[in-house]
Amino acid sequence: MSNNNPRDWFNHGRRGFLRSAVGASALFPSLIQLLAEDRPSTSAATRPHFQPRAKNVIFLFMSGGVSHVDSFDPKPRLATDHGKAITLDHPETRNRPGYEKLFLKRAQWNFKPQGQCGTEVSDMFPNVAGCMDDIALIRSMHTSHSNHYNATLGMHTGSFTVSRPSLGAWLSYGLGSMNANLPAFVVIAPFTPYAGTQVWASDFLPGNHQGTRVVTGAEPVANLHRRVETSRQQELELAALKSLNQSHLATRGQDPDLSARIRSFETAFGMQMEMPNALDLSRESDATLNLYGLQRGSTQGFAWQCLVARRLVERGVRFVELIDTGSSGNWDSHGDMADHTRLARNVDQPIAALLRDLKSRGMLDDTLVVWTSEFGRTPFNNSADNKGREHHNWAFSSWLAGGGVKGGIVHGQTDEHGIKPVKDGVHINDFHATILHLMGLDHERLTHRHAGRDFRLTDVAGDVVKPILA
Repeated sequence: MSNNNPRDWFNHGRRGFLRSAVGASALFPSLIQLLAEDRPSTSAATRPHFQPRAKNVIFLFMSGGVSHVDSFDPKPRLATDHGKAITLDHPETRNRPGYEKLFLKRAQWNFKPQGQCGTEVSDMFPNVAGCMDDIALIRSMHTSHSNHYNATLGMHTGSFTVSRPSLGAWLSYGLGSMNANLPAFVVIAPFTPYAGTQVWASDFLPGNHQGTRVVTGAEPVANLHRRVETSRQQELELAALKSLNQSHLATRGQDPDLSARIRSFETAFGMQMEMPNALDLSRESDATLNLYGLQRGSTQGFAWQCLVARRLVERGVRFVELIDTGSSGNWDSHGDMADHTRLARNVDQPIAALLRDLKSRGMLDDTLVVWTSEFGRTPFNNSADNKGREHHNWAFSSWLAGGGVKGGIVHGQTDEHGIKPVKDGVHINDFHATILHLMGLDHERLTHRHAGRDFRLTDVAGDVVKPILA
């Protein structure tokens, strides 16, 4: 046993305590079984189906609907045809008074080629634009619902109408944790998003695969510090509690929810040892903090979220999601697209810093960074001078970087006005299948039996987007 490994110390110390405490007691047989099961979980369902390209995912979710035609999908014809009337049976304008006529609306930001690849990006994201040589940009994304709740649910779970396990929960279920002292799935969300906690829920998967929420501020994780005087006292309490829980579980048919709850106590104990260190940015250099645009001592903002995400994947967290805003004050710019400027300024430098930081540390090769919104915004409105744009699920842009992805490429194409994909359309089922593939999982084989049928993240659809794979 290594003296420097907290995981070894934790398991050894706990086993020793249990053996000495119950060696002569009536509980000894049941606790022998408990000890046999007392090991870090490596996989709840399966190991990788094939050699993975990535071992971690950082999922950047821009809540509210980022306008693709103002950010990553340049449309010169949209500027030329600004004010031109069009006829569409669009879900956001159908049977809506004042929207009987639709008019094309030009982009409000300028585009120019970036990097050696020459991918055109608008000046909304000047820092991310400088990273395009590492990014595979998908301009042909589309999804199946135009409401925030449903589209957010779909982007995270593959289901638009009913609760299903989230992408992070599926990856935790399929691959398990790389660090027994930290959750496999962490979501850093200072505000509640559309679809609420279902965004990181495990639903019918065992409860230990749901995401652990971290927030910004002085107490990022509730109850992270023990309330008893010593670690030894806490170990005694946990051991006693576990024996009682196991006895309770044995009389209830090994209920998986109860099993997950019991395991959650162990994870919580491990988090008390390791999570404070992961959240402590005091040892980060001034150069690193400046790269992210983070003031020393600050625990607020998307820069803090991005830097903490890097520290979490360094410590073996499988899937980290960052949500920049909640169900209000987000990218849902119906009233004025100029608000995209404020929102982009909040995330642009931190995201570019995350990519550069990962790359400089040699971590981008096996860390997949994903950037997306739940849908795009309409290239038209009920008048050409309307300052805002409506929801648009027919087409939007997303991108991936690192972890087995080709950098400096563009996949897919929308029509000359950015209304619909005309080449290599990518549905969110394809998007999910590709992320799972890069993590070494076949989306058709990663299933869970529930209510008499086998469920999967991509339901009965989805194809891996092979042209973006390195």
